[in-house]
Amino acid sequence: MTFAVIRTGGKQYVAEAGTKLKIDKLEGAVGDAVTFADVLLSGEDDKIKVGFPLVSGVVVEAKIVKQGKEKKVWGMKHNAKKRYKLKFGHRQQMTHVEITKVA
Repeated sequence: MTFAVIRTGGKQYVAEAGTKLKIDKLEGAVGDAVTFADVLLSGEDDKIKVGFPLVSGVVVEAKIVKQGKEKKVWGMKHNAKKRYKLKFGHRQQMTHVEITKVA
Protein backbone atom coordinates (compact mmCIF):
# COMPACT_ATOMS: atom_id res chain seq x y z
CA MET A 1 0.00 0.00 0.00
CA THR A 2 1.40 3.37 -0.97
CA PHE A 3 1.28 6.13 1.61
CA ALA A 4 2.64 9.63 2.01
CA VAL A 5 3.01 12.27 4.70
CA ILE A 6 1.75 15.61 3.39
CA ARG A 7 1.97 19.13 4.80
CA THR A 8 -0.92 21.57 4.48
CA GLY A 9 -2.08 24.39 6.71
CA GLY A 10 1.00 24.08 8.91
CA LYS A 11 0.08 20.51 9.91
CA GLN A 12 1.14 17.07 8.72
CA TYR A 13 -1.18 14.24 7.69
CA VAL A 14 -0.68 10.59 6.68
CA ALA A 15 -2.42 10.01 3.34
CA GLU A 16 -3.34 6.72 1.68
CA ALA A 17 -5.69 6.11 -1.23
CA GLY A 18 -9.26 6.02 0.12
CA THR A 19 -8.43 7.86 3.37
CA LYS A 20 -10.69 10.74 4.45
CA LEU A 21 -9.03 13.70 6.20
CA LYS A 22 -10.30 16.82 7.99
CA ILE A 23 -7.91 19.67 7.17
CA ASP A 24 -7.90 23.44 7.49
CA LYS A 25 -9.99 25.35 4.95
CA LEU A 26 -9.02 25.02 1.29
CA GLU A 27 -10.46 27.09 -1.54
CA GLY A 28 -12.77 25.12 -3.81
CA ALA A 29 -16.24 23.67 -4.10
CA VAL A 30 -17.48 20.20 -3.25
CA GLY A 31 -16.30 17.74 -5.91
CA ASP A 32 -13.25 19.77 -6.96
CA ALA A 33 -9.88 18.06 -7.29
CA VAL A 34 -6.96 19.18 -5.11
CA THR A 35 -3.28 18.27 -5.37
CA PHE A 36 -0.79 18.36 -2.51
CA ALA A 37 2.81 18.83 -3.66
CA ASP A 38 4.36 19.25 -0.18
CA VAL A 39 5.18 15.57 0.40
CA LEU A 40 7.57 15.02 3.31
CA LEU A 41 7.76 11.22 3.22
CA SER A 42 6.62 8.56 0.78
CA GLY A 43 6.52 4.82 1.14
CA GLU A 44 5.44 1.63 -0.55
CA ASP A 45 5.84 -1.66 1.33
CA ASP A 46 9.58 -1.76 2.21
CA LYS A 47 10.69 1.22 0.11
CA ILE A 48 10.58 4.53 1.95
CA LYS A 49 11.69 7.90 0.57
CA VAL A 50 12.41 10.67 3.05
CA GLY A 51 12.46 14.22 1.75
CA PHE A 52 15.05 16.80 2.58
CA PRO A 53 12.77 18.73 3.09
CA LEU A 54 10.41 17.50 0.30
CA VAL A 55 10.25 14.32 -1.78
CA SER A 56 10.53 15.23 -5.46
CA GLY A 57 8.23 13.67 -8.02
CA VAL A 58 5.51 12.56 -5.59
CA VAL A 59 2.08 14.20 -5.66
CA VAL A 60 -1.04 13.38 -3.64
CA GLU A 61 -4.38 13.91 -5.36
CA ALA A 62 -7.63 14.37 -3.44
CA LYS A 63 -11.28 15.31 -3.91
CA ILE A 64 -13.18 17.80 -1.73
CA VAL A 65 -16.07 15.98 -0.04
CA LYS A 66 -17.41 18.68 2.28
CA GLN A 67 -16.81 22.28 3.35
CA GLY A 68 -17.95 23.35 6.80
CA LYS A 69 -17.17 24.36 10.36
CA GLU A 70 -15.75 22.34 13.23
CA LYS A 71 -17.45 22.08 16.64
CA LYS A 72 -17.32 25.20 18.77
CA VAL A 73 -14.34 25.57 21.09
CA TRP A 74 -14.92 27.72 24.17
CA GLY A 75 -12.32 29.95 25.78
CA MET A 76 -12.21 32.30 28.75
CA LYS A 77 -10.32 35.47 29.65
CA HIS A 78 -10.23 37.14 33.04
CA ASN A 79 -8.27 39.68 35.00
CA ALA A 80 -7.76 38.87 38.66
CA LYS A 81 -9.25 41.37 41.14
CA LYS A 82 -10.79 43.52 38.38
CA ARG A 83 -14.23 41.87 38.03
CA TYR A 84 -13.50 41.22 34.36
CA LYS A 85 -14.53 37.95 32.71
CA LEU A 86 -15.06 37.23 29.05
CA LYS A 87 -16.25 33.95 27.54
CA PHE A 88 -15.72 33.48 23.82
CA GLY A 89 -16.19 30.76 21.24
CA HIS A 90 -14.56 29.88 17.95
CA ARG A 91 -15.56 27.57 15.07
CA GLN A 92 -12.69 26.66 12.75
CA GLN A 93 -13.40 26.42 9.02
CA MET A 94 -12.64 22.86 7.87
CA THR A 95 -12.48 20.98 4.58
CA HIS A 96 -13.12 17.24 4.37
CA VAL A 97 -11.10 15.60 1.58
CA GLU A 98 -10.85 12.05 0.30
CA ILE A 99 -7.46 10.94 -0.99
CA THR A 100 -7.84 9.46 -4.46
CA LYS A 101 -4.26 8.78 -5.53
CA VAL A 102 -0.68 8.87 -4.26
CA ALA A 103 1.56 9.09 -7.33
